Amino acid sequence: FSGEALKSGIETHVLQGVQVRVYSAAKTVADCFKYRNKIGLDVAIEALRDCVEHRLCTFDDLWRFARICRVANVMRPYLESIGC
Repeated sequence: FSGEALKSGIETHVLQGVQVRVYSAAKTVADCFKYRNKIGLDVAIEALRDCVEHRLCTFDDLWRFARICRVANVMRPYLESIGC
């Protein structure tokens, strides 16, 4: 990662009194699509479905991180198929 793809989407959570920085659900889904050849397209699609099913993020968040991670054209058909 470099530039905006590295710095965007970071959330800070407190776990057992310790601040932990993690990427948001939408950023994680975009990263799954970015590395779909390494982890498998089925994993990326499952991550997208879980994110939408559990309402962990909005369509706008998914689309914003898809553009940042340069996978918007790859994610578009899957976003359309699940009705986002």
